[in-house]
Amino acid sequence: MAAGTDGALPRFACPDWWDRMKRGDVPMVDVALNPAKAAKALALFNRLRLPDVPGNPALATACGGWFKEVMLALLCSEDPETQLPTVWEVLCMVPKKNSKTTYTAALALTALYLEEAPNRQMLLVGPTKNISERSFDQAQAMIRLDPMLLATFHIQDHIKRITRRKTETSLDVKTFDTSIVTGEIPVLTIIEEVHELGRQASAAKVMQQIRGGGITKTRGRLMMITTQSDDAPAGIWRTELDKARAIRDGKAGPSPIMLPVLYEYPPELQKAEDYWEDQRHWRVVLPNWGLSIDPTALADDWVNNGKITRSAKQIWASQHLNIEIGVGLAAGWLGARYWDAASDPSLTLETLIARCDVACIGVDGGGLDDLFALAVVGVERGTGTWLTWGKAWVHRDVLEDRKEIAPRLLQFAEAGELEIIDEVGQDSDGVAEIAARLIAANLLPEEDAIGTDVTNLAAIRAALKAVGVTFEQLVVIPQDYRLADAIWGTERALKEKRLRHAGQGLTAWAVGNAKPETRGSAIRITKEVAGKAKIDPVMALMDAVKLIMREPVAAGSGSYLEADDEELLVL
Repeated sequence: MAAGTDGALPRFACPDWWDRMKRGDVPMVDVALNPAKAAKALALFNRLRLPDVPGNPALATACGGWFKEVMLALLCSEDPETQLPTVWEVLCMVPKKNSKTTYTAALALTALYLEEAPNRQMLLVGPTKNISERSFDQAQAMIRLDPMLLATFHIQDHIKRITRRKTETSLDVKTFDTSIVTGEIPVLTIIEEVHELGRQASAAKVMQQIRGGGITKTRGRLMMITTQSDDAPAGIWRTELDKARAIRDGKAGPSPIMLPVLYEYPPELQKAEDYWEDQRHWRVVLPNWGLSIDPTALADDWVNNGKITRSAKQIWASQHLNIEIGVGLAAGWLGARYWDAASDPSLTLETLIARCDVACIGVDGGGLDDLFALAVVGVERGTGTWLTWGKAWVHRDVLEDRKEIAPRLLQFAEAGELEIIDEVGQDSDGVAEIAARLIAANLLPEEDAIGTDVTNLAAIRAALKAVGVTFEQLVVIPQDYRLADAIWGTERALKEKRLRHAGQGLTAWAVGNAKPETRGSAIRITKEVAGKAKIDPVMALMDAVKLIMREPVAAGSGSYLEADDEELLVL
């Protein structure tokens, strides 16, 4: 936890957030408010009534106190000395069924009522048309339940707009895309389900446009509210979540403008399935417990829908308990459970070469719309531990053709784990370059040194020959159930910590995507089962493990022997 020179914590740092949550308090620091403005905001907010609940109860009693604290912090924060706002952004992550959409609609109406500047714009944005229209329906229904509000606000259903008659400042409800911000920067933007934007490559650009108001005199406030994503966080969602956690933990500079409110378990408890599967621990991350959340109904849903399969558990836990998906809770491969604990961030290709006596390479990839992945597995000198490092290549066209994973791929490219290429052959040349480094270090065995699936053979054979890889060193690795021994061997090595990896996000993502199938007495991991989620780095790892399990001995480089493809050894 970083601290200022006077010992004070950075702004919005909340080191006791978990203790606060266990007490039933909001996991955020106490924020100084403008008392008059806060009283006015609460008066309007509490007056609003739930439009879709029998009896239409007022938010004075039907809204959890946690959300009122968040709302007041966003709309009414004030530095006691400067009288200027301190909170310009909020990221609130709260599980499903905690009335996010209804409460957010009420917050938007409250903000519209508080704004005294004329002819300004506010936005309430959803990632999809259904979510944005649901928000508008809730807001307009609240107004229509109250004659005073009908006299205060003008509703235009056909364009999804609500205007305060006194000021002509409007609230527009829109679906997130590149056209939502045109001309004037909104004085307030509310974005629901930010995690969905992790699948949109343009999201970062649009968020930058929205935040453009933050450097003007009027400034623009931003409210983001979301559940956790039902797959590993990516793109703009990964960026915003990491930023919020860093602020909460006091690691993001002295004066951030984002207030993090994250209803989640600490990382070690998110990985402890026995802990969060215990229903006694659910309430701590569900602030609307007993209000919009019926504990009995939630428990029944868990038994009947949540715990029926590993994949169902993944989705249920991410949505109802904000468990982050990745290798701590993956779709099914047992090795994923032990992946995090096997990380060695000091591992690079250079350190692997320096620490190992022998190494093998696995290569996997499909067509031009797929990843081309490589894994190096070496045997550490003195310990016998397997050390692994990986890299992948992808054609630029894939970013357009597979938009749903483009933000994630760009994230891996920025980390240097994935290379975006424009020409055919750059991937095979990249593999050859790495092979050449291992040859120079005398780490490749004399036989069975580089394993590839048959679809890659033609692509890489010439490139490998050019750097001195021999015919005996290049081998085809049969796929499907014939990789079962490598899959089981990797699982066991991970659990026993006899395999250490470089902690790369790309490989971790692929590990989380791996979904095994049992066929007879064998197991297989295939792209057909994984679907759009890429597993190429995992398959490259299995190809390399298949070779390293043969306990090879390193040899120097040799001459490439001419032979037909079909004559190559098949393991």
